[in-house]
Amino acid sequence: MSRVANSPVALPSGVEVKLDGQDVTVKGGKGELTVAVHGSVAVDQDEGVLKFAARNGDRESKALAGTMRALVQNMVTGVTDGFERRLELQGVGYRAQAQGKKLTLQLGFSHPVVYELPEGIEAQTPSQTEVVISGIDKQLVGQVCAEVRSFRPPEPYKGKGVRYQGEYVRRKEAKKK
Repeated sequence: MSRVANSPVALPSGVEVKLDGQDVTVKGGKGELTVAVHGSVAVDQDEGVLKFAARNGDRESKALAGTMRALVQNMVTGVTDGFERRLELQGVGYRAQAQGKKLTLQLGFSHPVVYELPEGIEAQTPSQTEVVISGIDKQLVGQVCAEVRSFRPPEPYKGKGVRYQGEYVRRKEAKKK
């Protein structure tokens, strides 16, 4: 079984944590995030660290303690450094353009795909075929990337589509005569 919950979450300087019942609020330089901790997990705050423990000794409580610890660690990392994912567009005429809270994608359809970015997420386009999605919430950054990728996932014959940077797309052989 995993022992993730045994290691405490270190709080860097400039990060404030507020425990309100089962709610943990992390506030830092980039913003503020809140998570509701499961009832079978106990959270203790000591000098500069947060400790997580299962209230009872069953498997589910221990697993949930590790999950809650990982979620809070991601929140601390998000409010200090933030998270970013990079997407690549591959295909003739495929391009992206970020304007404010909108991401406009030309993906080979007869119309441009306009994606409205949720609150707390920013998109930049360093080049026409590269999109950088960033924010403080790791889950939300990943969800936005998955939604943008779902407009045109990479296809296995030519490899065209939207892919994560460094993603390997297994190619198939074309039809033989």
